[in-house]
Amino acid sequence: MKIEKLANNKFIISPTGKMRVPVILYCDDEIIKNVSSDNSLNQIINVSELEGIVNYAIAMPDIHQGYGFPIGGVAAFDSEEGIICPGGVGFDINCGIRLIKTNFEKKDIEKYLEKISRQLFNNIPSGVGSQGLNKFSTNEIKKISEEGIRWMIKNGFAQKSDSEYIEDYGCLSDADSHILSEESLNRGKSEIGTLGAGNHFLEIGYVSDIYEQKIAKEFGLFLNQVVIWIHTGSRGFGHQIAKEYIEKMRKKMLHYNLKLKEPDLVYLPIKDELSKEYLKAMNCAANYAYCNRQMITHIIREVFQSIFNKTYDKLGLFLLYDVCHNIAKFEKHKIKKEEKKILVHRKGATRSFPAKNDEVPDIYFNIGQPILIPGDMRRGSFILIGTDESMKQTFGSVSHGAGRALSRHQANKIFDYSKIQKELKEENILLLAQDIKLVKEEAPLAYKNISNIIEILKSNNLAKPVAKTLPISVVKG
Repeated sequence: MKIEKLANNKFIISPTGKMRVPVILYCDDEIIKNVSSDNSLNQIINVSELEGIVNYAIAMPDIHQGYGFPIGGVAAFDSEEGIICPGGVGFDINCGIRLIKTNFEKKDIEKYLEKISRQLFNNIPSGVGSQGLNKFSTNEIKKISEEGIRWMIKNGFAQKSDSEYIEDYGCLSDADSHILSEESLNRGKSEIGTLGAGNHFLEIGYVSDIYEQKIAKEFGLFLNQVVIWIHTGSRGFGHQIAKEYIEKMRKKMLHYNLKLKEPDLVYLPIKDELSKEYLKAMNCAANYAYCNRQMITHIIREVFQSIFNKTYDKLGLFLLYDVCHNIAKFEKHKIKKEEKKILVHRKGATRSFPAKNDEVPDIYFNIGQPILIPGDMRRGSFILIGTDESMKQTFGSVSHGAGRALSRHQANKIFDYSKIQKELKEENILLLAQDIKLVKEEAPLAYKNISNIIEILKSNNLAKPVAKTLPISVVKG
């Protein structure tokens, strides 16, 4: 393949063979070199060959190999002639990030940090197969998957104001629980309020840098402020839904004489009834994920209330925002100067909508959507704001994280658990984890440098950095 440089931190693979559109790579030279050693570039080229794709297939700077679609991949399809691809959403439907603010400065909680962290570690189960402290009936899971955050508000796990700070106001409307399998519903009963494993985490950090004072003030951020990051998704519930529909759609591809470009790149025309059914099931999983992060928020508030003997609102435990980064959504974008309805797949990519966009919640309508991009458990994370340019270049999308620099297998072989723990301790970062092997896989140096990722986004004007946070306590699966 021939990769040509378009501008600083922007490359193109022009169409050859079966490619219908170019591939645009938002990367630097080092990332291009690194990803050439895995299958991610071949994967994004496969995406560019899919029916009905519009404009281009996009690789974000955190690109790395995934199942079918690369992680850090964005593609949009014509709503009439295009396709839907579950691999372009992923198995962890609506895996996403939530950021909770507090009134505390870092110095205010230092002597309470271990107590807070231990209670959160005990009350928010993590690890493979973890089960929540609350169990729900089949009927309740159906309602949760259709109503999303509204159900949590009605049942005392959320405040009405919480919904204003969540993408989609915490509910994708076209969800139908009647189509869900018994197995997916059963898996959903016990996993609300859990982190799971993999790269999911709960992190207490503080605002170390502010780059845009006015916007930071609008967001309610200040230097040394304690904040809490949550990264998790729809758990086994979403995984089961993805697994079932990938298999159903794989079989139905034969009906259209569609050929697999690789085993997990399953797809069907958007107009097919099974595609419509998948989207409804996917929305169920997305709503479940919003509720999972909400239950974790509820538990965090309870822990802080019990330790400081004040209500959560007096402690300032309010949401900054909640964004999803594994999803497919119908959105309106300009295609060849004409506004069209398209289906945007974001697989490990975050929405980046600017001010005055109708999809941005009222509370941020005049500012733009907050973007939450975590790094690793040592080098920190970033809060950004959406831009007009991202709408022109990337269907309003940016990275979802730092992206892996090493595979899990490589990281597990290279890194030593005790050394990771020692290095974090030297930087005054408390680490609590269920699984030593997973910590090795999630070692900071297993990821790209988040500052480089942010610089690539900034240099292409896809997002504007507002603030950076650094960790003081990390809970892993």
